[in-house]
Amino acid sequence: MSYSEKINEMRDELRELYKAAPDATKGFGGLSKAVKDNGPLDVKQKEFIALGMALVLRCEPCINFHVEALMKAGATREELADVLGMAIQMGGGPGLMYAGHALACWDELAAKA
Repeated sequence: MSYSEKINEMRDELRELYKAAPDATKGFGGLSKAVKDNGPLDVKQKEFIALGMALVLRCEPCINFHVEALMKAGATREELADVLGMAIQMGGGPGLMYAGHALACWDELAAKA
């Protein structure tokens, strides 16, 4: 399954979750908007932080979503690689494996753009 397909499948699953648990998901959405729209860091910086955390926490759907968001925020592949290096340093071998997923996701989405 491609990364684009994985992202779309996760979005479909989340749509069902939004219906099943509207209060919780609405609250999470409000929190997400509040942290992205406020503070001294820009969206790209915040997305890099989120990606690093997703890598260390080994959440592949999170990695895919944040890679996609970084592309929309104007990140470059070189910036991504720099952040992946930091995530590898902090996450060791598992960080290395998930960093590979993040870079592959980037490359696939960039090829389609």
